[in-house]
Amino acid sequence: MEHDKKRDIDTSENRNRLQRALFEHIGKGNAISMTALYEAVFDRPWDDRINDTRALRTLITAMRNDGIAIGSTSSKNGGGYYQPAEGSEYVDYLKKREIKAMVILRQNSQAKKVSLPAYLGQLQLENLGEKI
Repeated sequence: MEHDKKRDIDTSENRNRLQRALFEHIGKGNAISMTALYEAVFDRPWDDRINDTRALRTLITAMRNDGIAIGSTSSKNGGGYYQPAEGSEYVDYLKKREIKAMVILRQNSQAKKVSLPAYLGQLQLENLGEKI
């Protein structure tokens, strides 16, 4: 059932709408709110902020998994999603995601009571085993 919902959300039409909307919001300073982006992608207002906007976050995650850079920002004055501008903003976007990944990996290594380098080595060996 959950897979069917994701398939209904992750359609080429929704991806195209999301990319068109983000194309108009290049740069962190031009972020589009989640509400406005949801309406642009799904062509209707959301009813329930948590459940309805989950569809938008699911679509964004799927596109990020395909290598599409979609930045996000939050602030007291709002925030939202944007297409990182070329240059330093794009580099900053990638660095932010790398830091986030390393924090999770460090937490996992601490939970397993091994050093981060040892844990990374284990992950590398596990991935090599899957390829063989």
